[in-house]
Amino acid sequence: MSFSNTFETHVLNYVFTTTSVTRPTAWYLALFTSNPAEDASGTEVSTSGTAYARQSAAFTVSGNTASNSSAIEFPTATASYGTVSHVGVFDASTSGNLIAYAALSSSKAIDTGDVFRVPSGDLDITPD
Repeated sequence: MSFSNTFETHVLNYVFTTTSVTRPTAWYLALFTSNPAEDASGTEVSTSGTAYARQSAAFTVSGNTASNSSAIEFPTATASYGTVSHVGVFDASTSGNLIAYAALSSSKAIDTGDVFRVPSGDLDITPD
Protein backbone atom coordinates (compact mmCIF):
# COMPACT_ATOMS: atom_id res chain seq x y z
CA MET A 1 0.00 0.00 0.00
CA SER A 2 1.05 3.57 -0.58
CA PHE A 3 0.31 6.46 1.72
CA SER A 4 -1.72 9.42 0.51
CA ASN A 5 -0.19 12.88 0.14
CA THR A 6 -2.06 13.98 3.26
CA PHE A 7 -0.54 11.30 5.45
CA GLU A 8 2.93 11.57 3.94
CA THR A 9 2.82 15.22 5.05
CA HIS A 10 1.64 14.16 8.53
CA VAL A 11 4.58 11.78 8.86
CA LEU A 12 7.08 14.42 7.73
CA ASN A 13 5.63 16.97 10.16
CA TYR A 14 5.67 14.46 13.01
CA VAL A 15 9.26 13.39 12.42
CA PHE A 16 10.96 16.60 11.30
CA THR A 17 9.09 19.47 12.97
CA THR A 18 7.34 20.29 16.21
CA THR A 19 4.06 20.74 14.35
CA SER A 20 1.20 18.98 16.08
CA VAL A 21 -0.31 16.14 14.04
CA THR A 22 -3.75 14.68 14.73
CA ARG A 23 -3.72 10.94 14.33
CA PRO A 24 -6.75 8.94 13.20
CA THR A 25 -8.82 7.23 15.87
CA ALA A 26 -10.87 5.09 13.48
CA TRP A 27 -10.14 3.41 10.17
CA TYR A 28 -12.51 2.45 7.33
CA LEU A 29 -11.86 0.36 4.24
CA ALA A 30 -13.21 1.72 0.95
CA LEU A 31 -13.50 -0.01 -2.42
CA PHE A 32 -12.54 1.72 -5.69
CA THR A 33 -13.20 1.03 -9.35
CA SER A 34 -10.19 3.13 -10.33
CA ASN A 35 -6.89 4.06 -8.72
CA PRO A 36 -7.53 6.51 -5.85
CA ALA A 37 -3.95 7.77 -6.21
CA GLU A 38 -2.16 9.84 -3.59
CA ASP A 39 -4.72 12.64 -3.90
CA ALA A 40 -7.85 10.43 -3.43
CA SER A 41 -9.03 11.28 -6.95
CA GLY A 42 -10.17 7.75 -7.90
CA THR A 43 -13.75 6.50 -8.16
CA GLU A 44 -15.12 4.95 -4.97
CA VAL A 45 -17.95 2.44 -5.37
CA SER A 46 -21.32 4.23 -5.45
CA THR A 47 -23.52 4.11 -2.36
CA SER A 48 -26.62 4.78 -4.46
CA GLY A 49 -28.79 1.65 -4.52
CA THR A 50 -25.93 -0.81 -3.97
CA ALA A 51 -25.89 -1.23 -0.13
CA TYR A 52 -22.19 -0.27 -0.30
CA ALA A 53 -20.67 1.51 2.67
CA ARG A 54 -17.11 1.78 3.94
CA GLN A 55 -16.40 -0.82 6.58
CA SER A 56 -14.67 -0.36 9.91
CA ALA A 57 -11.18 -1.86 10.08
CA ALA A 58 -8.83 -2.59 12.97
CA PHE A 59 -5.09 -3.15 12.65
CA THR A 60 -2.19 -4.67 14.55
CA VAL A 61 1.42 -3.73 13.90
CA SER A 62 4.32 -6.14 13.79
CA GLY A 63 7.71 -4.84 12.70
CA ASN A 64 7.12 -2.49 9.78
CA THR A 65 3.74 -3.94 8.74
CA ALA A 66 0.19 -3.10 9.85
CA SER A 67 -2.34 -5.87 9.09
CA ASN A 68 -6.09 -6.05 9.55
CA SER A 69 -6.67 -7.82 12.86
CA SER A 70 -10.12 -9.14 11.94
CA ALA A 71 -12.02 -9.93 8.77
CA ILE A 72 -13.61 -7.02 6.92
CA GLU A 73 -16.90 -7.83 5.20
CA PHE A 74 -18.97 -5.51 3.04
CA PRO A 75 -22.78 -5.77 2.85
CA THR A 76 -24.33 -8.01 0.23
CA ALA A 77 -24.48 -5.98 -2.98
CA THR A 78 -28.05 -5.05 -3.93
CA ALA A 79 -26.76 -3.83 -7.32
CA SER A 80 -23.46 -4.09 -9.16
CA TYR A 81 -20.49 -2.31 -7.58
CA GLY A 82 -18.66 -2.59 -10.89
CA THR A 83 -15.16 -4.02 -11.03
CA VAL A 84 -13.25 -3.28 -7.84
CA SER A 85 -9.58 -2.70 -8.62
CA HIS A 86 -8.28 -0.82 -5.55
CA VAL A 87 -8.87 -0.40 -1.82
CA GLY A 88 -8.23 2.60 0.39
CA VAL A 89 -8.12 3.18 4.13
CA PHE A 90 -9.88 6.34 5.33
CA ASP A 91 -10.21 8.04 8.70
CA ALA A 92 -14.01 8.40 8.39
CA SER A 93 -16.98 6.34 7.26
CA THR A 94 -17.90 9.04 4.74
CA SER A 95 -15.74 11.83 3.33
CA GLY A 96 -12.68 12.07 5.56
CA ASN A 97 -9.05 11.65 4.52
CA LEU A 98 -7.49 8.86 2.51
CA ILE A 99 -4.66 7.37 4.57
CA ALA A 100 -3.33 4.60 2.32
CA TYR A 101 -4.35 2.79 -0.86
CA ALA A 102 -3.36 -0.15 -3.06
CA ALA A 103 -4.33 -2.08 -6.15
CA LEU A 104 -5.85 -5.51 -5.59
CA SER A 105 -3.72 -8.43 -6.75
CA SER A 106 -6.58 -9.10 -9.19
CA SER A 107 -9.64 -6.98 -9.90
CA LYS A 108 -13.00 -8.38 -8.80
CA ALA A 109 -16.41 -7.74 -10.38
CA ILE A 110 -19.00 -7.39 -7.62
CA ASP A 111 -22.52 -8.10 -8.87
CA THR A 112 -25.93 -8.25 -7.16
CA GLY A 113 -25.80 -10.79 -4.33
CA ASP A 114 -22.00 -10.80 -4.03
CA VAL A 115 -20.10 -10.05 -0.81
CA PHE A 116 -16.59 -8.55 -0.80
CA ARG A 117 -14.47 -9.91 2.07
CA VAL A 118 -10.94 -9.33 3.31
CA PRO A 119 -9.85 -12.18 5.60
CA SER A 120 -8.03 -11.33 8.81
CA GLY A 121 -4.37 -10.59 8.14
CA ASP A 122 -4.79 -10.24 4.35
CA LEU A 123 -4.60 -6.42 4.22
CA ASP A 124 -0.99 -5.40 4.85
CA ILE A 125 0.28 -1.85 4.99
CA THR A 126 4.02 -1.22 4.89
CA PRO A 127 5.84 2.06 4.33
CA ASP A 128 7.09 2.31 0.74
